[in-house]
Amino acid sequence: MNLPDLQADILNRAKGHDRFMVAIAGPPASGKSTTAHELQKALTAAGESAVVVPMDGYHFDDAVLNARGHRPRKGAPFTFDAAGFAHLLRRIRAREPDIAIPVFDRTMELSRAAADIVRGDTRFILIEGNYLLLDEEPWTRLKPLFDFTVFIDVPHEELRKRLIQRWLDHGFDMDYARNWIASNDDLNIAHVLAHRAPADLVVRQD
Repeated sequence: MNLPDLQADILNRAKGHDRFMVAIAGPPASGKSTTAHELQKALTAAGESAVVVPMDGYHFDDAVLNARGHRPRKGAPFTFDAAGFAHLLRRIRAREPDIAIPVFDRTMELSRAAADIVRGDTRFILIEGNYLLLDEEPWTRLKPLFDFTVFIDVPHEELRKRLIQRWLDHGFDMDYARNWIASNDDLNIAHVLAHRAPADLVVRQD
């Protein structure tokens, strides 16, 4: 499914809703963030209001990960404040005014607090993250908060290629990229694929 078709599907499903919360899930490097931001632009161009809410904003800080011995697995499900993220989504669903949200900054590898605002009158909330559809606690608390769920399905080998390029683009060498993927990213990909709950729509990419 291409972006115009996805946009049309969401608009059709959102009829009668003043607020419509869309979860865009998938393994690392599947294109969740890109899809969410392109969809935001398309909806805005169509006269709608939309905001992207990234799960990555709820990464534990490196200081916390180091204290817990989890820094080598940064990005795994247990390195996020899932309960805090669920609380944020409940506030958004309740349409509280001007909710500040954190945004993860990849250039600094940390979350910037209150980096964006979700207004009370924003209609489309595009939530993106790896673990939005995990079938295990505490992540199962998220799914009832979504009106529509999308899973982006990409072959594992293609994900590896994209991840290698991501780490190279961040200034790391090939050895670092391959070692980090083997010891961390590959494990997270496998976990997402093995523990994903059914989505309303699966978008397959080659």
